Amino acid sequence: MDGRDLVRSVKSVGSVGAAQGVRTVRAAWRRWRADATGSPPRGAERARTPGSVREVEPGPGGGVVRFGRSELRIRVAVNGAVFWGWDGAAPEPSYALAGCCPHPDPRAVLEPDTNGGWRVVAERVTVAVSWHGAVEVLTPGGVVLRRELPPRWWEPVAGGPAHWMQRSEVRADARFFGLGGRASGPRLRDGTYRLWNTGPGPVTGPRRGSGPGHGSGPGGAPFPLTMPVQLVLADAGTHLVFHDCSWDGTVTLREGAEGAGSGHDRAGTSEVRMEGGPLRCWVMVGTPARVLLAWASLTGAPAPPPAWALGRHHVWRGEVGEQEVRRVVAGHREHGLPLDAVHLGSGRRDSHQGFTVDQEGFPELPALAGELRRDGIRLVSAVGPAVPAVDGHAVYEAGAARDAFVRDTSGDVVQGVSRSGDVVFPDFTHPRVRAWWGGLYAERLEQGFSGFWHDMNGPASFTAFGEPVLPRSARHALDGREGDHREAHNVYALCMARAAHEGLRALLPEERPFLFSGSGWVGVQRYGGILPGEVATGWPGLRASLALVLGLGLCGVPYAGPDVGGTGGDPSPELYLRWLQLGAHLPLLRTRAGAGLREPWEFGAEVLAHARAALVERRRLRPYLVTLAHLARRTGAPCVRPLWWSAPEDRALRDCEDAFLLGDSLLVAPVLVAGAVRRTVRLPGGRWYETATGRAFDGPARAVVDAPLDRVPVFARAGSVIPVHGEGGGLELEVWAPVRGRVGGGVVVADAGDGWEEPEVERYTARWAGSRIVVEREGGHGTAGLPHPVRVRGIGPN
Repeated sequence: MDGRDLVRSVKSVGSVGAAQGVRTVRAAWRRWRADATGSPPRGAERARTPGSVREVEPGPGGGVVRFGRSELRIRVAVNGAVFWGWDGAAPEPSYALAGCCPHPDPRAVLEPDTNGGWRVVAERVTVAVSWHGAVEVLTPGGVVLRRELPPRWWEPVAGGPAHWMQRSEVRADARFFGLGGRASGPRLRDGTYRLWNTGPGPVTGPRRGSGPGHGSGPGGAPFPLTMPVQLVLADAGTHLVFHDCSWDGTVTLREGAEGAGSGHDRAGTSEVRMEGGPLRCWVMVGTPARVLLAWASLTGAPAPPPAWALGRHHVWRGEVGEQEVRRVVAGHREHGLPLDAVHLGSGRRDSHQGFTVDQEGFPELPALAGELRRDGIRLVSAVGPAVPAVDGHAVYEAGAARDAFVRDTSGDVVQGVSRSGDVVFPDFTHPRVRAWWGGLYAERLEQGFSGFWHDMNGPASFTAFGEPVLPRSARHALDGREGDHREAHNVYALCMARAAHEGLRALLPEERPFLFSGSGWVGVQRYGGILPGEVATGWPGLRASLALVLGLGLCGVPYAGPDVGGTGGDPSPELYLRWLQLGAHLPLLRTRAGAGLREPWEFGAEVLAHARAALVERRRLRPYLVTLAHLARRTGAPCVRPLWWSAPEDRALRDCEDAFLLGDSLLVAPVLVAGAVRRTVRLPGGRWYETATGRAFDGPARAVVDAPLDRVPVFARAGSVIPVHGEGGGLELEVWAPVRGRVGGGVVVADAGDGWEEPEVERYTARWAGSRIVVEREGGHGTAGLPHPVRVRGIGPN
């Protein structure tokens, strides 16, 4: 607390209105006072390292190595994942893991190494431990992928949690990805990245050449979803490392450099610092696909959204009423624009209060919802965790009676500030509170809503200065372990998503819930998707949209997509159109209306025609997107993938950040620069067809293609079998001619509805047989037995 905070508090009163400004100042002072009195003083500290080995105890899948001042537990699981934990840290309890920890591999045994240390040898990985506590991760061929130096702890002399640092070395050619997705990514440059969910506020795009920051990374922008997950790509192999600790921390990355000769390489480094919590880690080694499969088996399969949720969504951020909804829906119908869901944001609720209805703006909400649903349009409701602290408010009184709200160290309920005024926050880390909150969604279902969007769930509390979060000293149940907000903050939104998902499954057991969140942590994919931040309007924000979705996919969250057009301004017609063309190929497509007008017809006839083409193409590709969503649940593979996904050994592809693979079959090259009508596209190996022209390109190569305002370049892999909506509306197989002498193919998951019935997976092959292309279903009876019509494209010289 200093003079600058006082100045900011005075400015806050004048910028947001007197009443709300006073609340934010009061909230900031309450938070400062709570932390000043409730947080343990840092005081004097002792530094500690593991020391030397004293004892080794082999066990299932690994064993325990005891050092002079610590102990290391190592275990290799049957899925190939490696766990290690210091100071007795075990895999559980953990909010990241799905169910029970995987069983240890009985074939993996801790044994003496030839260099004087110890090692655990498994089928896919070898782990070596040195005499002083360094841990190496090696490929089955013995190549070192990662070397963890002995960790260091700083322990308060007066007692309390120790903060720690773990420094690692990776190969000189390695590239870093992940950390929950970053606007400056997907490849993570040198800099310091904070691991603390931060919001609200628009996420800016990448700023090349900027120095280290403590927000989303180089550039320093905040991000509402962080994950201590690194995916590291190198010539020798790919590995994923996860530090299972939800405390505030940072990761400092530095890429390596290869020298002119042997022994002159500089290793890349990763330094993880946490303010407390366990020092425990998981590592998975293999191809990108194998790594993400193991990651999904560890943290949970992604929840597939209902088929309608893979269509086009539209949201209002400000005040809106029934007449405005009808106007926009009628406009879409008049202009032939597909629309599948309408989102009503926090401004629709009565005075911004959750689980209430604005009777003036929506006098007949269930009737409106039924009318829209008959036209194939679903209603989605924003739900925030903040509960107005007002006597007579039903949710507040019910929560108070259940002792459901977060308290401080004095036992008083913690109060914050939201758009509705003074609020309190449920403690979603308590099972009883989750069960109560999950039942509240019955009110939304009765009003006709089909899906839910968790907003401001960082949790965010407006303050005149400092971070918009709860006091760090606030107390949480942490599912029986008891702790404070330093540990609970990052997992708060994850636990809220769990409460909603479990509640909706109990209320509507026959339907898959549609749920996505503005914040979260490792494992959030088990409950739904992510709206990755309020990306700032502008061309850097457009580029950031792609970076965020790619990064989240590599952390196991396949269903994501920022709002088209961004926030904080009005996009130009060109920017809006290019953003829509990108969004049409991302898993979550949501357009946004705010203070300005953003309907496609309001940008002029040319933009309207091109926007219609993008949205119609999105609808045509929906069967393919449904297939990818179900494959993500089965395999953990993201829907949106970097170009190096199937060729991690191609160094040129590792640095390509302006294009992506949509599944195995399509390559999308969005236009990310103002005024561009042509662009260069780097193609992976194999033959690719430009879908608009049918031109064939053989990769690996750089292709220069047209990118007129009416479309972005899209390429189909030769031999692909892609499920699409045909002209008659039914499912059709779009087959792109394979290279002669090779067999192509594809997978179709024909999701018949929004329930839990396991859909059938249909597998197809495509090959030349003389002068014609033969498409066959595995287990079928040749072309005559195909259940869907076939349209072959790309036939030409081969």
